Amino acid sequence: MRYERMPIEVESPEEIGYNRIRYNLSESSITDQRLSDLGLVLPDIPLVYNEHRGSEPLRNLIIDGVVGLSTADVLVTEGAAGALFIVSTALLSAKDHLVVVRPNYATNIETPRAIGCDISFLDLSFDQEFRLDISALRALLRPETRVISITCPHNPTGVMLSEAELKQIVDLASENGSFLVVDETYRDLSMDAVMPLAASLGPHVISVSSLSKAYGVPGIRLGWLITSNPKLQELFLAAKEQISICGSVLHEWIGERILMNRTAILDARLKEMRCRRQTVEDWMHSEDLLEWVRPSGGVVCFPRMRETPPGGTEVFYKRLMDHGTYVGPGHWFEMPDTYFRLGYGWSSASELESGLQGISQALRS
Repeated sequence: MRYERMPIEVESPEEIGYNRIRYNLSESSITDQRLSDLGLVLPDIPLVYNEHRGSEPLRNLIIDGVVGLSTADVLVTEGAAGALFIVSTALLSAKDHLVVVRPNYATNIETPRAIGCDISFLDLSFDQEFRLDISALRALLRPETRVISITCPHNPTGVMLSEAELKQIVDLASENGSFLVVDETYRDLSMDAVMPLAASLGPHVISVSSLSKAYGVPGIRLGWLITSNPKLQELFLAAKEQISICGSVLHEWIGERILMNRTAILDARLKEMRCRRQTVEDWMHSEDLLEWVRPSGGVVCFPRMRETPPGGTEVFYKRLMDHGTYVGPGHWFEMPDTYFRLGYGWSSASELESGLQGISQALRS
C-alpha cells in the first residue's frame, strides 16, 4: 500500500478549523446530531468484544423490508470508508483491473491507487448531465476487470441512475465476470424514488452505506457492506477481523435505536432537504455566473462557473473565505476548480442562504 493524504481530507473543515468558517457549505451530510436530538441516553452497556459481524438486531434493521436478503448478508463496518477499504483490499491487487466512476468520493479512487491496481476511469460529463454512459462503461471492461465501482446517488453531483440503468449495469458486470460495488451512502436521501438495494440484484453485487450522511451521526463511525455471496462475506469478515476484530458496542447500540426510528427520521429529513434543495435551485436561477445539474439524491450538488472569476479560481476561493463561506473545490474530485461541491444539508437554513450570497459576491469581486 502506498498511502497519500487526500486533498478532501487535508483541506477538510476539521483541518482548516471550524472557527474560521461562518457558512460551511462544504459538508456532504445533514446537520450533526447530538444524543439528545435523537432522544437517547446511553445505558450502562458492558464494554465487551462485540459480535464480529455486527450485532444481529442492527443487521436485521439494516436489511429490514428488503426482499431476497438476510441478516447473514450484512457486515457492519467502521463507516462506509471502512467498508470501502475492506472491499478494495480484499478484492484488488496490483495485478487486477478496476473501472471506477469519476468524479467520486476520494476513497473510492485513492484506496485502489494505494494498492497499485490498474484503474480505468469512467468520466462523467457536465454536458451529459453527469449521466453514467453504459456503452462507455462496456468499452472500458476487460476480461481481467475484477471490480466495477459506481455511486448512486452520486457524490458530488447528486445525480441518480434509473432503476433500469442500475439493472443494466448489474447485468453487464455479471456478463463480464466482475464484481459490482455500489456506494449507496445517500440512498436514504433519494428525493423522489428510492432505488432497489443493489446487493439484492445479484450475488456479484456489493452494497456499501452508512449512517453518517442521511442521519447526521458521522461520529459513531458506523457503516456496512452487504452481499448475498457467502464466500465474499467470509473474505470480508476475515479482513474486518484483522483490521478491528469487531465494532463498538456503543456505536452499534446507537445505530440500532436510530434505525428503529428510521421512517420518522427520514420523513422529516426528506421534507427539510427538499426545501433546502429548492433554496439552492431558486438561487441558481438568479445566479447567471453558474450552471448546474439539479440533484435528485443526497444533499450535495456540483455547480460549474460559466467563466473564470476575476483573478482566477485560486483567488476566488480565498475571496470566498473572506466572506466566511467554504465549499469543496473541484480538485477534491480530480476536476477543475471551476467546479465546486456545494452541500445544502449541514448548515442551518439561514446559514445556507448567507453562504449562497457569499458565493455570488466572491464570483464578482
